[in-house]
Amino acid sequence: MRAWFNALSESVAFALHALLVNKLRAFLSLSGISIGIFSIILVYTVVDSLESNIRSSVESLGNDVVYIQKWSWGGGGEYPWWQYMKRREPSLQDFKDLQKRFPKAEAMAYGMSMSSVAKYGSNSIEGVGVFGSTHQYDRIWEFELAEGRYFTELESNSGPNVAIIGSDIAQGLFQGKSAEGKKIGILGRKFRVIGVFEKKGKSLVGENQDELILVPTSTMLKLASPEKLNGNMIMVRAGAGMSFDEFKSELRGVFRTIRRLKPKVDDDFSLNEISLVANGLDQLFGVIGAAGTVIGLFSVLVGGFGIANIMFVSVKERTNQIGIQKALGARNAFILMQFLAEAVLLSLIGGLVGLGVVLGIIPLVEDLFGFEVFMSFQNVWRGISIAVGVGLVSGTIPALLASRLDPVEAIRSGI
Repeated sequence: MRAWFNALSESVAFALHALLVNKLRAFLSLSGISIGIFSIILVYTVVDSLESNIRSSVESLGNDVVYIQKWSWGGGGEYPWWQYMKRREPSLQDFKDLQKRFPKAEAMAYGMSMSSVAKYGSNSIEGVGVFGSTHQYDRIWEFELAEGRYFTELESNSGPNVAIIGSDIAQGLFQGKSAEGKKIGILGRKFRVIGVFEKKGKSLVGENQDELILVPTSTMLKLASPEKLNGNMIMVRAGAGMSFDEFKSELRGVFRTIRRLKPKVDDDFSLNEISLVANGLDQLFGVIGAAGTVIGLFSVLVGGFGIANIMFVSVKERTNQIGIQKALGARNAFILMQFLAEAVLLSLIGGLVGLGVVLGIIPLVEDLFGFEVFMSFQNVWRGISIAVGVGLVSGTIPALLASRLDPVEAIRSGI
């Protein structure tokens, strides 16, 4: 065991000596494996971080919420948009009927949206999204208020001109001053601001509470013509005591009854949930991950040739020493292990450099892509494993050649 440990220590010393003595050669050779590890780990890190951020944004829609809408969120295959065009939007009356007939929901809200200009004094913001919702909106979407309060049930039902605005809108209209109690112009009327959403930032699925104005549905229906409204939906949060699939099945049956659909007639509405988006994400990131792996492996392959080049030169330079070792009784396996250890060490050094570069540029990637990037332990371990694997593969042939040298010929060639 001591002899094997000494051989390993000696191999490490030879590898470090080769790096120090032949700096340019080592730099050019190791840069290949460094770039390869850098490329493949950077791709995995960015893809994993992007997937995590998007899934987090999608989950904000609610794992247990069903959205009854005219349009489907998809789910694979050809999208039959021409069929959805014929459907009618869920109406407020549909919502009221569903409230009466489906008590198993924990919460239920009806919503619609339109675009408007927001004004306060000389300040104005174009293209603001105004969303009208019934009272239980706060039980469907999770949010915090930086100022003020949520609607009372009386306000939600009677339709006064009150609004809760996003933090970006508050900043744009009031320039950092308190917005609560002020009156802003939207939908051609004056609205009193009763609350301001806490700043949250734009999600990667496009939802941005910071640029939203929330008003009661009853208010919006009084001020906006139906043709200007879009995105009508009924949001239903599942209650306890039954599986989500059972809940969705019962909901479909009740809503078909409300729509008076005959048994053999297809649904004229869609029940959307985040699993539809999640399934699409699985396929999308599977393709992206595979493409990144292929690109990274080509870079790693180039690095492997660099390691192999160093090892062939190392065998040639140490032919005489190999002959002396074998003449003194060193076995083939002993010589093989020396050169494999050296190849793995060289590759590992290059891999660690690549990992270090990835860690160094993560802040730049965050600024460039606009989302949080994190290096997981799995990706660190993946990079180290790839580096060790490349070292073993690249060093195998040179190590075999070294271990099979004839001791007499090896000593003679080194003289």
